[in-house]
Amino acid sequence: MTGGSDLLLRDVRLPDARAGVDVLVREGRIAAVGPALPAPQGTPVLDGGGWLLSPPFVDAHFHMDSTLSHGQPRVNVSGTLLEGISLWGELKPLLTQEALVERALRYCDWAVARGLLAIRSHVDVSDPRLLTVEALLHVKKQVAPYLELQLVAFPQDGVLRSPGAFENLKRALDLGVEVVGGIPHFERTTADGAESVRLLCELAAERGLRVDMHCDESDDPLSRHVEVLAFHTHRLGLHGRVTGSHLTSMHSMDNYYVSKLLPLMAEAQLNAVANPLINIMLQGRHDTYPKRRGMTRVPELMAAGVNVGFGHDCVMDPWYPLGSADMLEVAAMGLHVAQMGSVAGQRACFDAVTVNNARILGLEGYGFQPGCRGDFVLLQARSTEEAVRLRAPRLLVVRGGRVLARAPRQAVELDLPGRPREVDFTLEAGDRSRTVPPPSGLDPGIT
Repeated sequence: MTGGSDLLLRDVRLPDARAGVDVLVREGRIAAVGPALPAPQGTPVLDGGGWLLSPPFVDAHFHMDSTLSHGQPRVNVSGTLLEGISLWGELKPLLTQEALVERALRYCDWAVARGLLAIRSHVDVSDPRLLTVEALLHVKKQVAPYLELQLVAFPQDGVLRSPGAFENLKRALDLGVEVVGGIPHFERTTADGAESVRLLCELAAERGLRVDMHCDESDDPLSRHVEVLAFHTHRLGLHGRVTGSHLTSMHSMDNYYVSKLLPLMAEAQLNAVANPLINIMLQGRHDTYPKRRGMTRVPELMAAGVNVGFGHDCVMDPWYPLGSADMLEVAAMGLHVAQMGSVAGQRACFDAVTVNNARILGLEGYGFQPGCRGDFVLLQARSTEEAVRLRAPRLLVVRGGRVLARAPRQAVELDLPGRPREVDFTLEAGDRSRTVPPPSGLDPGIT
């Protein structure tokens, strides 16, 4: 699967609501977008059936080293964040590189089937063996032809709290990990947390790397390390290259403090990542009632000009027993928890798992402009809002003009007097018999 391919996809809708559009891919790059494009000789042609064409889904926050390990060595009985961390500590001595690689590759298969073609994964560097780092670097290389895997050196046990963690983190960067991670709220003291932010941001600035910190993943309104993260981002000129992930304490902060914090984050061009599925599962555990939702202030951050993405965070691991690599499920949960039910809010949640996350990862050639990569997902929906509502089936997944995955249109046959013969849960009337046939010249090994 080296190099790029040619493909003409006819009659699709784009996220900006343009309909009846064709997309031409030449040598793996988008060559033209518009109605009734001529088909170059020998180019495979697909009928998009008027369905929604999206750029690939992007996950800006995931833990691939722990994915699909649910129940090993035991189940998280309390379902809490701290028991999950403790359980991961029990599992680490039992890990093997072979098992790590096998689970990660299986998850990447799921991701491609869901149209998820770029993932930022945090990888634990607390173990001096760096077993997880070596395993995921191997996976990164293996999946590179079809999925972009970006790795974060993550000191799960605290870069200052865990002996040797800072040196381990630097070793991981030397091996090829691209992003500097941290977890300031898990350090022993607030002062140590602030010091860890300074130390790690300076390391990133020195090496020209991006930063992505688990930050203030707590219900404690006094966990305010994102303020320190914004300060050092601005001080070191890392604007646009730093991400604060989770930021759940912001849900518990008083409004006056947040009114000061949001402009600081915007000034530093800080990115924010909420993890709706996991935040709603793990936070508020000390509350009786009223019980806090525990997700950061997504609408307020967006309104302040902060780029906000959504992450899946976990799938079937010590922290979360569910999930299937579906970023539309993430968007739907984010929409509900943040009460973003307006048309603009629904579209913003779709952006939070596509274009916003692409910006966080710094992806180049992402989108539908000529010259962008020929990467996209055909969804059985007529709009971004409908895609989120239905967790729309992925009819085609394409990277560089190559079809990586395909599925038939989904519908349910009915036998009701005087009613339609089938339903597919979309609202717009039209010819529901249209599907996506294989184009001529398609590599049979891909279908």
